[in-house]
Amino acid sequence: MLKLLIKHMMRLKNTLRRRLHMICWNLHYGKQFKAKKFHFRDNFRIYIEENGQLQIGEKCFFNNNCSVTVRKKITIGANCIFGENVSIYDHNHCYSETDKLISKQGFQSDEVVIEDDCWIATNVTILKGVHVGRHSVIGTGVILYKDVPANSVIVCKQELRKVNKKYDI
Repeated sequence: MLKLLIKHMMRLKNTLRRRLHMICWNLHYGKQFKAKKFHFRDNFRIYIEENGQLQIGEKCFFNNNCSVTVRKKITIGANCIFGENVSIYDHNHCYSETDKLISKQGFQSDEVVIEDDCWIATNVTILKGVHVGRHSVIGTGVILYKDVPANSVIVCKQELRKVNKKYDI
């Protein structure tokens, strides 16, 4: 009985924490932040800069340490799930002027769209201008910089090779 009570108290604490975050984001960002009911775990961070806009569809889930940084627009559809350490950016630094500090050259921004029912696995980075089609899976460790058609599976192919050479350590 005590275990059940503790379990329900923890759920209530997490629900209140999520609702408090949602209220704070709405107060801080106003019309720049539009979200239906979604869930997130610890260290989920949202940064909306300048005139950026973030839309999150209903029933999305963000695991630990995810971040979304917006300067222009990021749209996330309904029923998407995000693994741990996913980062989404709609911008990149400009760096072509060699006589000027990179930090002083500004940004290039382009909209990011993640359609409904996508699974973005652990340690994925999604960069500016990417459009992920509906019902797509993005595998662990992928750096996504190109569009993904609907119903696709994208993996980070790493070859593991056995080295037959002995090393003196």
